[in-house]
Amino acid sequence: MRFTLRQLEVFLATARLGNLSQAAEALSLSQSAASESLKTLEQQFDIQLFDRTGKKLRLNDLGAVLRPKAQALLDRAIDLELDLQHHQDAGGLNLGATMSIGNYNAIPLLARFVDLYPAISPTLEIANTRRISEKLINFELDVGLIEGEINHPELIIEPWQDDELILVCGARHRLAEAGIQESGQAAVQTLSDDELRDAEWILREQGSGTRQTFERAMSGLLPQLHVRMELQHIEAIKQSVAAGLGISCLSRLSVEDMLESGRLVELKAEARNFRRQFFLVWHKKKFLTAAMAAWIDLCRESA
Repeated sequence: MRFTLRQLEVFLATARLGNLSQAAEALSLSQSAASESLKTLEQQFDIQLFDRTGKKLRLNDLGAVLRPKAQALLDRAIDLELDLQHHQDAGGLNLGATMSIGNYNAIPLLARFVDLYPAISPTLEIANTRRISEKLINFELDVGLIEGEINHPELIIEPWQDDELILVCGARHRLAEAGIQESGQAAVQTLSDDELRDAEWILREQGSGTRQTFERAMSGLLPQLHVRMELQHIEAIKQSVAAGLGISCLSRLSVEDMLESGRLVELKAEARNFRRQFFLVWHKKKFLTAAMAAWIDLCRESA
């Protein structure tokens, strides 16, 4: 064999980070050792894997083709090493989840997984759909749970669970007060398109699955809506809405606690569909390790 696993590690780390110095640091190598490793790999096969612009290295077409094959081979080597050490189920598992799923769905599932497979050490990164998808494509995560709709030829995207977004306002918001009947009982206030236009909105940021579902449901009204704030974190949105700064659209699961306590009040919108799908996602060219397979099976069982 004319290449080494170390050479593949340097190639993949450089492809991921776009910088040889950072790749060397990530692999605990000197920059000269990493540079020599990559140089030798290219010279052995008379190829060039990167386009070089100053200190920045960008994968060229050949490098992009070889990258998933190199990643799969390295993953298999790591899996084999674990088998040779008689710890087949040991190892790491890099998981990603979008905000709503990561904060409310994934944690109980992760706790069950750790209980079933104590030898596996999982990590969980929580970010928006765009970020999690980018990391899966870049082989930085093994499996993702996302709430936004994506379509990428390199990803396996499997429907997982159903979810519903709802509109909410603070208990003292004028729209909540309008829903109080003469009997004093609260009723869910249904908002017209005009009331949706007049409202001040506090929304998730662009690139999030929640924002994607909201914009699809509000088709025809988007240019006329007054977005007062965009926030990345669900808890910050909930607290802002409870304080009366505006109304929002969030997963029912994420606001159940504040609905029960009375700090938030549910609203409805005429003829607007806020239902959505959660998805289980991984790279189709990534070697499916025992840890990945176990996590995917557990997610399927929970659907």
